[in-house]
Amino acid sequence: MREPPATPVKLIETTVNLPYHYVAGDHRAQYLRALKDKRILGSRCSATGKVFVPPIVNSPASMAPCDRLVQVADRGTITTFCVVNIDVIGRNLTLPYVAASVALDGADISIFALVYECDATTVRMGMRVEAVWKPDGEREGSHEDILYFRPSGEPDAPRESYIDRL
Repeated sequence: MREPPATPVKLIETTVNLPYHYVAGDHRAQYLRALKDKRILGSRCSATGKVFVPPIVNSPASMAPCDRLVQVADRGTITTFCVVNIDVIGRNLTLPYVAASVALDGADISIFALVYECDATTVRMGMRVEAVWKPDGEREGSHEDILYFRPSGEPDAPRESYIDRL
């Protein structure tokens, strides 16, 4: 073609092969194995005591080692969220859905998660949620072992309890 097409190209479908080898490392490997058993692990900073999920080797703020793994809860508080009304290519998600940051109980940093089993218009900051896991025998030790989070029915957390965990 010597000139742009008459109508803009919006989508190209093709198969792409991207082989790679992921080496989890000790902390991440233990974290992934724990997910298979419906447990969530974080690493505790030796200087500040903050817990990071997924585990990291050194704190980004203090550079101190995060060498102790601790278990955190599979429930937490929504700190921020977005209601999504646009299809994502390659994802089969029912619209609208909620993408949220969830501060797990026992962790100092939020994780990114989907929120289902409620009307998207009822989701709010401070809402308490719990993980919905893949059934026993289907978990593989991956982030996808947690299907999504749903409202736990607990009272909302006060703003002061999550404002520093955004």
